[in-house]
Amino acid sequence: MKWKQLGRRVTKGERALTPCMPLSCTRTRTVKRDDGTKEDEQFTFTHFTYKKHWFVLSQTERADFQPPAIPEWNEQKALAALKVERIPFEDLDGNTQGYAKRGGKIAVNPLAALPFKTLFHELAHSILHCNEKDMADTDQTPRSVAEVEAEAVALLCCESLGLPGAEYSRGYIQSWAKGEPISERSAQRIFHAADRILKAGYAEQPTTTEAP
Repeated sequence: MKWKQLGRRVTKGERALTPCMPLSCTRTRTVKRDDGTKEDEQFTFTHFTYKKHWFVLSQTERADFQPPAIPEWNEQKALAALKVERIPFEDLDGNTQGYAKRGGKIAVNPLAALPFKTLFHELAHSILHCNEKDMADTDQTPRSVAEVEAEAVALLCCESLGLPGAEYSRGYIQSWAKGEPISERSAQRIFHAADRILKAGYAEQPTTTEAP
């Protein structure tokens, strides 16, 4: 029923799963101290329970996802101009919002809380981090720096297009930055990538005509 509420349906022929789920429980017990006094204390333990009738995302289907249009900015134009391919989301972790792969491929979870913010984040990874040959300082950007750069790009794109998610981007950036300032090098890369993504969505793609 939850999948139906999300606009999806279980694919015909799929069998329900019964995952074994760990649950953390807190209880209170009375302990006797060395001096003979008694005191209540809390303790935590884990026990496992079976949950029936579960279906994962890959066991459901619906019509092809069509993201809402952004006035004047077009995702398909941007993907074509940036030479990035959007591939089906196949990560089994439901908490994953999206990912980028080498070769100009990105995926966005169809259930992503903020799909456009995730799209911009993964586009930034594709532009900045999936091909590191233009990096002058190191062979590979540290994960913390890469996440700050990608989310800062998403923040700039969302703010420029009037899309929601800025408050989540700020928290995400702060959690990865851990109080460290954004370097001038990273700032240049962030603005350059955001500019490329925004311009790509407005770009006029060349039309092809068949030879007579």
